[in-house]
Amino acid sequence: MSYINKLCGKGSDIYVTQSKFQNPMSFPFTKANTVHRLWILFPVLIILSYGYGVGALNSSDVTSVGAIINFNSRIGKEQKAAMEVAAEDFNNRSKTHKLILHFRDSGRDPFRAASAAEELIKEKKVEAIVGMETWQEAAQVADHAGNQSKVPVISFAAPTITPPLMQRRWPHLIRMATDASAQMKCIADLVSAYHWKRVVVIYEDDGYGGAVGTLAVLSEALRDVGSKIEHRLILPRVSSLSNPNWVELEELLKLPLIQSRVFIVLQSSLPTVTHLFRVAKKMELVGRDSAWIITESIVSLLDSLDSSDMSTMAGTLGTTTYYAKNTNSYAKFQNEFQTKFSEEDNSKPGIYALRAFDTMTIITQALRRMTSNSSTSNLQELFNTLFNNYTGLSGKMYFKEGGVLLYSPKFRIINIVDGKTDKELISWTPEVGFSPSLVNQGTNSSNGVGIIWPGNVTSAPKGWAMPTDEKKMRILVPGITSFYKFVKVDWSRQDSDEKKFDGFCIALFKMIVSNLSYSLPYEIEARNGSYDSLINLVQDKTYDAVVGDITVLSERLEKVDFTQPYLESGLSMIVPENYEESTWLFLKPFTWQMWVVTGGILIYTTLIVWFLERPSNPEFGGPFKDQIRTATWFTFSSLFFAHREKIYSNLTRVVVIEWLFVVLILSSSYTANLSSMLTIKGMNPNVTGIEMLKRTNAKIGSDADSFILNYLEVVLGFKNSNIIEVGPQYNVDDFKSKRISAAFLELPYAEVFINQNCKGYTSTARNYRFGGFSFAFQQGSPIARDFTKAILELLENGELKKLQTHWLTTPEGECSNNATSNTPESLSLKNFSGLFIITSVTSTLCLLLSLVILMRKCQQQEADQGNASPSPSDESLWNRTVRIAGFINQSLSIPKGAPSFANVEEWSSPLRWDYTSTSNTPEHPQAFMEPAQIEFIPQESIELRQ
Repeated sequence: MSYINKLCGKGSDIYVTQSKFQNPMSFPFTKANTVHRLWILFPVLIILSYGYGVGALNSSDVTSVGAIINFNSRIGKEQKAAMEVAAEDFNNRSKTHKLILHFRDSGRDPFRAASAAEELIKEKKVEAIVGMETWQEAAQVADHAGNQSKVPVISFAAPTITPPLMQRRWPHLIRMATDASAQMKCIADLVSAYHWKRVVVIYEDDGYGGAVGTLAVLSEALRDVGSKIEHRLILPRVSSLSNPNWVELEELLKLPLIQSRVFIVLQSSLPTVTHLFRVAKKMELVGRDSAWIITESIVSLLDSLDSSDMSTMAGTLGTTTYYAKNTNSYAKFQNEFQTKFSEEDNSKPGIYALRAFDTMTIITQALRRMTSNSSTSNLQELFNTLFNNYTGLSGKMYFKEGGVLLYSPKFRIINIVDGKTDKELISWTPEVGFSPSLVNQGTNSSNGVGIIWPGNVTSAPKGWAMPTDEKKMRILVPGITSFYKFVKVDWSRQDSDEKKFDGFCIALFKMIVSNLSYSLPYEIEARNGSYDSLINLVQDKTYDAVVGDITVLSERLEKVDFTQPYLESGLSMIVPENYEESTWLFLKPFTWQMWVVTGGILIYTTLIVWFLERPSNPEFGGPFKDQIRTATWFTFSSLFFAHREKIYSNLTRVVVIEWLFVVLILSSSYTANLSSMLTIKGMNPNVTGIEMLKRTNAKIGSDADSFILNYLEVVLGFKNSNIIEVGPQYNVDDFKSKRISAAFLELPYAEVFINQNCKGYTSTARNYRFGGFSFAFQQGSPIARDFTKAILELLENGELKKLQTHWLTTPEGECSNNATSNTPESLSLKNFSGLFIITSVTSTLCLLLSLVILMRKCQQQEADQGNASPSPSDESLWNRTVRIAGFINQSLSIPKGAPSFANVEEWSSPLRWDYTSTSNTPEHPQAFMEPAQIEFIPQESIELRQ
């Protein structure tokens, strides 16, 4: 039976109704030492209260509001206290209107909440219903009360995902909370910030599947950041646990095959969450390398925990809605709330209390407008107007038509430290994410943000069950490999013997482990079988990783996580070489353009040498054809540095030196290129390509345990009958016996094969690429990322290249004539264009300099003859040119050892050329006159001689 308590203060009345259900939160008004006195005054108080209350009710308008909450939960208690504070504040201020709250207990039962709503509407004539801690309760109340009675329903809960056509289904429903999508995205970003790939989700079964929708939203948000839920742990309801020691919970937390140590608790009651952390800490799940994240519904319960319970949660991260705590309105509300909520040890209001207070504040504002001269008297219309743009203690809110909250939520990350306090770290919004950046790689702090993790450590946990000395990391290696240089197992030794496992992959693994920033205890085991079977053993968590020459494939990537490839991989074809002879191979070192230009330079140099040496060198005398023959022989013999003729002119020496330099370069290049062609280009493989192999139905070899076997048949189209399975090491006897015409290997194997068989085999270009050689780890393992980082560092500092050279490359000198080198090409004119330009310019300059010297001699001789020749100004250009040409001709005709040139008299026009022989004159002995001398005599001199 309900009753009315009249609270007097400042001359105003506040009316608050109490539930007809048993209320454990009733406020006592008596003490033990005053019980007797109150019994005496009780009848008087009843009469006075009734008379005064009736008068007050008759003198003012009264509005009844129903509140459906959970009396037994911390959230429900906070909501009740907050709504009472708002109602009392309104009743103290208003003289014409009074607000009465009728509380009902839902017990988190949707049907009980709907029944309470119908009772409030029918019996108490409430004009609005507020509360509902869960969305299941709100939906039931909106269906049975709001839609039927047209009473506004204001819910403190929201669905995980806003259902379609929500406005049409519940036109009188107003939500004071946003859906769970924003909070789940915040948690996913937190997981992504620390590179956690696998998480374990824990939630308590509420009997209505309330967490299923939240779980789906979280799973999608994690998938967007590259993570996933590895395991779901559903805790039973508190009422279903019979054992006081929570043995059932301890059994549930036994996760033998679950490696992830990132736990996200979605929803849980206060008793369950406290026992959850106690059991988890007992099982060493709350400690180093683990991370715990709790949602807002659990963060709101922390204030009611004692220090011992909080200590079990030390290092936990939580998400909660951001609200300002430094305002005067918040300080005023906190004081009133703590007065009303004094029965609790820690009575700080949470976000749920703030939303309840804001809801009642909006209702009281609507009541004030109804009592004013406002034209609107309908409470539903006033709610829609006031809720449209309101800023309260819980933040700024915008509502669209249909009562859907639109404001962009802002969350803050809290960190439980010291076993009693929650430290605010950073804020998060859907648009920006974490601001400032939550993680500064390697320091665990950024811009003053520091986190204390479980185990009281400051370094970010791996979120994975890391290996220990008691439980070492189990490494699997292939027992048989294509080439023992990658992995070699000595089966005669024990597994504990480090010398049992050897090879490039083992050496690389040990180098990476030594470079890690933490200790990584491990033990290595070997198993025979295909590489796919080894991958499956890691997928089913029998082993932690596979170390070996594992090729990254898309199918395997769905089962395990690969590191950064440490070697490139591709399809390579090995074929025997075939030596081929060529008749004109000696011409191939140079292109035909190169041969033509070289011949031209030879002729040009010959003419320059003849022109420069003819006036002074007796060896270049004789008939003209003998002179050309001598000059040509001299130039050509210089190709082999076998010339014997003496050189008299310094200009000729310059030309010859430059020419000998050209000869040295050309001859060296020709010899080197011809040698390469004789040893490499002449060795062509019998097989020229894949199409030839398929066309001729040739037999090809492939490793039986390699995916290449399937690739050859499915992708390249080889017949299965033409594919021969060959054993490890690819024995060359298969080629020699003509059992196979070609072998298909992955690129690293092909390089090892060629290095082992330097002569007689060649490999084709790598036209087909694969993912490379890598190590495989369990999906979500943070060790895979650390290995990737270490491999990249080894690639960048050159250590991996040195290791590869040591293990996979033949020592220098053993394979100097490796047939896999690129076939040399003919040297083109472009390769020597600079050399030819230099020699041409040098020879031309020497020629021009020689002509200048001859012209100066000509001018000197004319000056010695006085006025025998006309002045340059009187002489025509043609006569001048002819005269100079004649002088040059005389210079070329008479060697330096012969007598001086004949006197050249002054020329005048008309000019006539006459040829006379001076062979038997005293001035020109026979010894020096082998070639006929040509003398140019003016016409007047000829007439005088006649």
